[in-house]
Amino acid sequence: MIRIDNDNPKAIYEQIYDEVIRLIFTKSLKPDEKLPSVRELASMIRINPNTIQKAYKYLEENNYIYTVKGIGNFVKDADELRNLHIKNMKDELYKVIKSLKELGLRDDKILEIVEEVMNPSTKGGRDVNDK
Repeated sequence: MIRIDNDNPKAIYEQIYDEVIRLIFTKSLKPDEKLPSVRELASMIRINPNTIQKAYKYLEENNYIYTVKGIGNFVKDADELRNLHIKNMKDELYKVIKSLKELGLRDDKILEIVEEVMNPSTKGGRDVNDK
């Protein structure tokens, strides 16, 4: 089920958004499965319905769910979603790399940072400020 961490600096609607995506990719939510209504979910996790509505709105805008008017919100196909999620993550990675380049880091330093993130046990002990 959806977990909310009140100590998390992320907004609650973002946590709900992330949790629904997690449930989709772990196949806890199946394609075309009906999500709880806004009121049901708000009652279950004791959150304002407007917050749930905002999360559902962003899920729909990003093509993770679809709405059938008067019936409810449903999960989109997982394979299609996985490809969409990879595209979204690639877009985020592009933004991070662009920001690092704007800070003056060279490609080899950016690749080193990526390697450290992918393999934290092999951290070379070098400082990120080494351009």
